[in-house]
Amino acid sequence: MSPDKKIRVVVAKPGLDGHDRGAKIIARALRDAGMEVIYTGLHQTPEQIVETVIQEDADAVGLSILSGAHMTLVPKVVELLNEQEAGDVLVTVGGTIPADDIPELKRLGVAEVFTPGAPTQDIIDFIQGAVAARA
Repeated sequence: MSPDKKIRVVVAKPGLDGHDRGAKIIARALRDAGMEVIYTGLHQTPEQIVETVIQEDADAVGLSILSGAHMTLVPKVVELLNEQEAGDVLVTVGGTIPADDIPELKRLGVAEVFTPGAPTQDIIDFIQGAVAARA
């Protein structure tokens, strides 16, 4: 990726979870770090999220889930990205994810999982490094 090309990140809230304060904080932190951020808003289906990722030519997607439906929603997003030949998009997940579910999410294709309290700088650094490594 050329140094003048901004990293494009879709921040999405899949499912019925109605709490988006954390997603908005992350979106602002990524934007302040120089990334282009597209925030989808609440109650997005996996299909809507993948459509946005493709339309926006995103480098990464951050899924924020607090509802407990991560083992249903995240695999669907990853599956749809692969079906749309967008499997190279970096997928990260944030929210209340039990430690026991993290290895399975990573096995399914999630690059990293950030749990509550993760420093925003860690998320920024991870996305920048992972996107650069894929370029």
